[in-house]
Amino acid sequence: MRRFAVMAAGLAALAVAGCSSSGSGTSSSGASSSASPTGTITVFAASSLMGTFTQLGKQFHAAHPGDTVKFSFGPSSGLSTQITSGAPADVFASASPKNMDALVSAGDASSPQNFAKNTMEVALPPNNPGKVASVTDLAKKSVKVALCQPQVPCGVVAAEVFKNASIKVKPVTLQPDVKSVLTQVETGNVDAGVVYVTDVMAAGTKVKGVPVPASDNASTLYPIATISNSKHKSVAQAFVAYVLSPAGQQVLTAAGFQKP
Repeated sequence: MRRFAVMAAGLAALAVAGCSSSGSGTSSSGASSSASPTGTITVFAASSLMGTFTQLGKQFHAAHPGDTVKFSFGPSSGLSTQITSGAPADVFASASPKNMDALVSAGDASSPQNFAKNTMEVALPPNNPGKVASVTDLAKKSVKVALCQPQVPCGVVAAEVFKNASIKVKPVTLQPDVKSVLTQVETGNVDAGVVYVTDVMAAGTKVKGVPVPASDNASTLYPIATISNSKHKSVAQAFVAYVLSPAGQQVLTAAGFQKP
C-alpha cells in the first residue's frame, strides 16, 4: 500500500507539471499572436502624392503597428517601367490610368481602383516677374515656362490644357516630374510652371497660383493597385483599403484632390 501511495503521488506530481507546462505554452503562443507583425511594404507613388501619401503612411502605421510602409516617389511613367522591369514593389499609385494599364496588361497588377482626381494650375514666383495673369500668357515668347516631360502624366494633362485654350507654349525646360517643375518656379529659374492644383496648395507662400478656367482645364485620375508578386500581399491590400477608406479620402480632400 505504501508503494502504491508513493507511485500515486509521483503520477499526480507529473500530471500537475504537465498541466503547468501546457498552460505556459498556450500563454506564450497567445502573446506572440497578439503582436503578429506582418512586414514592410514598398509603395511606388506619383510625385504629386508625396505629401498626402507620407501622411497616410504615418496614419496607416499608427493603425497597424506591426506594419511599415516605405515609399518611392517619381513620375508615374518611370515607376511603371521600373515595376515591369522587376523593381521590388508591393503597391503602385499612379497619376494616370495609362501607366497603370501598362502594368495590368503585363500581368504585374490587377483590379486597380481610382482613388482621386487632379486638375491643373499655373504656378508663379510670388513676385510674378513674367506678369502672367492667365494661362494664355504662357504662349508669350517673353515668358519662361517649365513643363513636365511629354510622356509624364503632368505633361500629358498640360498639353490638353493648351489644346483646350488654343495656345502653343514653348517651354524653356522640361522636367521629369511635377515636383521638379514646382522647384523651377520656387527657385525663380522660370516665370511660370504648369502643375497640379494640389502642388500649388502644398507650396503655400512659395508660389502664386493662377487658376485655369474650367473650360480650358483638364484632369487626370489616380488609380491604385497591389503588385502581383508582392511578398506581403495582405499588408499591401490593407494599405490600398486605407487609401480608399474615409480616413484616407479625408487626407486627400484636405490636400486639394477631388473625388474620382
